Amino acid sequence: MSEVARASSLTRPGVASGASRSRVGAAATTLSLVRDPLRTALFVLTVITISRVHQHYPVLEKFRPAVILVIASIGYAYLNPRYLTRANVLKFWPMRVVAALGVLACCSAAFGISLGGSALFILNSYAKTLAYAFLIALSIRHVRDLFTFVWAYVVSCGILAFFSLFIFGIAKSNGSYVTRLNNLYTYDSNDLGVVMMVGLPLTLLLLTVERGTKKWLLLFILIGISATMARSGSRGGFLGFIAVGAAGLILVNGVPAVRRLSVIGGAFVVLALGAPPGYWKQMGTILSPKEDYNYTDIDGRKAVMERGIGYMSQYPVFGLGIDNFNRAECTISPKIASLHMNGPMRCTPPHNSYLQAGAELGVPGLLIWVSLVIGGVVAPLRLRRRLPRSWRHGTRSEQFIYGATSFFPVAMVGFAVPSFFVSFAWMDPVYFMAALLTGLHIAVRVQLEHGDRDGGDGLSKIDSSNRASGWRVRQSARYSTLRAMATRSDP
Repeated sequence: MSEVARASSLTRPGVASGASRSRVGAAATTLSLVRDPLRTALFVLTVITISRVHQHYPVLEKFRPAVILVIASIGYAYLNPRYLTRANVLKFWPMRVVAALGVLACCSAAFGISLGGSALFILNSYAKTLAYAFLIALSIRHVRDLFTFVWAYVVSCGILAFFSLFIFGIAKSNGSYVTRLNNLYTYDSNDLGVVMMVGLPLTLLLLTVERGTKKWLLLFILIGISATMARSGSRGGFLGFIAVGAAGLILVNGVPAVRRLSVIGGAFVVLALGAPPGYWKQMGTILSPKEDYNYTDIDGRKAVMERGIGYMSQYPVFGLGIDNFNRAECTISPKIASLHMNGPMRCTPPHNSYLQAGAELGVPGLLIWVSLVIGGVVAPLRLRRRLPRSWRHGTRSEQFIYGATSFFPVAMVGFAVPSFFVSFAWMDPVYFMAALLTGLHIAVRVQLEHGDRDGGDGLSKIDSSNRASGWRVRQSARYSTLRAMATRSDP
């Protein structure tokens, strides 16, 4: 925040001239996707990571494309550092929080109830999530990069919506009144609500700046997201849908209220029309929580939360160890004494991201993780107050940045509410949003410093400063030339 404030203070005297440049150059502004090799690889990686589309194709899944793309992206970025931002991403609070969670995860593994279980999860899953988040953050140099990765997430939601409407089957599960998406091989229906409620505000953000065919595509994705939420039958997802709608009406600035009401109202109409039989009866149980099995069952949410709080008090500093909640349920849980010796025992997941963070990483982990969620709502709104007001109606780049300071908080609300009902503390969406928030700060700083040079995005001067290959590639070429010369000079 301090760097953004400093850049803002340096450019404040030119706000008036910046506004005039915005009016003159608005028509020439080119806010488009970046297609260099690194961002193309990360775009595809985002689509695979968020949509999990590769799981629909067994042959493709065997090659572990996400791991290959992570390794390829790291290698390419190492050889070509000019494709990375020059800013130190750890100077921005979101990535510092992500780094702190990574350190705490390693500490929790050492002091938790199963070193092997936590270490295996870190190596197989969490390390990839952290590497992915840092790759995205390091690859956002300016507004076009940020714009590209927002599109990547929205495309992922479009793919998930297509699969949910035309590929995934629906069935009535135990304890449910509604025929809902069932037996998904990507996410379960509750998980799907978290992913989609992050994607819905990002789709609305792109709708504010896109025109023509892309705008129609975004409208179809928005309809697909709303219909998917109906077919999911998720009560947590429904609450998230309401929260996103309310946050969109309250937090979004720069979009007329009538337009906001019409778009959000249209999304609710699609949800109502797409609701399967029993949907509203299922949603009505939200008002009678004590009559639900989650309130009375030994493995219901109420009992799991009570046990989770007990684990947190028993292991307050480092927690059970990351990904050890299920193991605790079958080893140290107080429910063991109440079960018959030969009775079935379920290693229950936490079903609550906040409980998951607190029980597995202790009280410090809970506070740090919650700060990421709350900060993701508050910080962009504070950043918006520092922006020139002319950006609300300036070039497409300025409008996109200004809109991001409104829609990113709505996206974090879309994560915060439904994640209360699923185990998503160590999953990709919140870390992807942390990378986008970091990229937003970088994009604001670059836009304030470079304005609308070269067609409106202020990027040509930045990119043309280093058109050659990365320094490591140049060093390798120079070494090969010298070696060849030495070989020729040998007798």
